[in-house]
Amino acid sequence: QVQLVESGGGLVQAGGSLRLSCAASRIIFGINLMGWYRQAPGKQRELVANITSSGNANYADSVKGRFTISRDNAKNTVYLQMNSLKPEDTAVYYCNYLNNWGTGTLVTVSS
Repeated sequence: QVQLVESGGGLVQAGGSLRLSCAASRIIFGINLMGWYRQAPGKQRELVANITSSGNANYADSVKGRFTISRDNAKNTVYLQMNSLKPEDTAVYYCNYLNNWGTGTLVTVSS
C-alpha cells in the first residue's frame, strides 16, 4: 500500500495558474510511473499526464502546451503546473501510482 497526499487545488479565474503537488509514502523499486488524473462532474476519470523517474512525460491532448508535469525523485513527489486554465479544466484532480489513488484535490476555474 502506498499513500498519496495531494495539495494545491483551489479556485482560480480563467487564464490563471495553479500548481498541484503529490507526495508518495514510498516508491517501489522498478515501478516508477506517476501520474495525474481528473474527473469532472458527470464524466469519467481521465488521464491528464504521467511521468517516469527519468522524466519521460505523456500528456492528454487537451492540456498539451498548458500543463507541465515534473517530479522530485528524492522526495517521491510529482507536480502538475497548470497554466492558462480554462473553465473546462474544472475537476477533482487525483494523483496515481500503481493502483493507489490520492483523495483528490478540487480545481475550480471560473469564467
